[in-house]
Amino acid sequence: MADLALYLGHAVLGYIVGYFVREKKNKLEWRGKVSTIAIIVMVFSMGMRMGANDEVIENLSSIGLYSLLITAIIFTFSLSATSLTRRALGLDSLGYLRNQGQNNGKSSVTSSITSSEMSDENQMIMESEIDNAEEKEKKLDSMTIMVILAVLIGGLIAYFLSQGTISDFEKFDHIMGLMITIGLCILLFFVGLDMGIEGTVFTQIKTVGFRVLVIPVAVIGGSLLGAVVCGIILPLSMKEALAIGSGLGWYSLAPGIIIDHGFVVASAISFLHNIMREVLSFVLIPVVAKKIGYIETVALPGAAAMDVCLPIVERQTRSDIAIFSFVSGLVASFVVPVLVPLVLTF
Repeated sequence: MADLALYLGHAVLGYIVGYFVREKKNKLEWRGKVSTIAIIVMVFSMGMRMGANDEVIENLSSIGLYSLLITAIIFTFSLSATSLTRRALGLDSLGYLRNQGQNNGKSSVTSSITSSEMSDENQMIMESEIDNAEEKEKKLDSMTIMVILAVLIGGLIAYFLSQGTISDFEKFDHIMGLMITIGLCILLFFVGLDMGIEGTVFTQIKTVGFRVLVIPVAVIGGSLLGAVVCGIILPLSMKEALAIGSGLGWYSLAPGIIIDHGFVVASAISFLHNIMREVLSFVLIPVVAKKIGYIETVALPGAAAMDVCLPIVERQTRSDIAIFSFVSGLVASFVVPVLVPLVLTF
């Protein structure tokens, strides 16, 4: 619980600071670079810790296989839960409310949100979010490559050092753990800072109302149910499986929390699974939109539904479906730093 308070405290502190310095937003453009450095240092330290761990090295092939299986299972359950929820809300596959008269083909929950509940200001905010997400999407490949390289380089360095150079493994592991904790705190602070500066969190939730908030609950619930199944059929403890599923696609945060609690192999699986969840979402969102339903597209990326995957959802569906995507990713992003350490506490 102390870790939960530490992580959540830094995020809240960042939000408060961001709220009071939002007028100086243009002078704080450097915050993105600091966040990137914190992520690289954190995942490099994760790689170092994994590379020096014999259990990880001995199970590299199974780690990749487990990550792929977990991703497939969580995708299946998350999509199923979201689809059932969408039907329970009375929405058809295109996100329209059933059994109501059509108004230019868009008499729906989503269109009513866009036309009657969203003010011009809120529509401008939503358009701004999509524009920002498109910029983040352009940076996805380079950022993902940097993260993967940092983990690989850290792992290789630690592996070769562990062959004789590292004399006190416990001290080395403690130092790497401290680096990860520091990186997590810095990352969460700047996540909160960005949210506080943008100031759209509560505005968006208020705009879409309780109906759209049901969707992220389904996404999270489906992911956790899939994790439970993974804990039953795979050689992982239920705690490890649930912690992995609770990552919800946030590969730069969840694995760090897991390894900070001493679950090195589970952290490696979490990292690969969350990378797969985000990257495979780009491939599968168009397929899901065409074959299953528009609302279901937000179930795939988890936390990434509010940023890098937002423009993909918007292009493959409609602009009003982007509201579902943004809010779903937003709720998931709030939940991850709470849910992962909470699962590992019990």
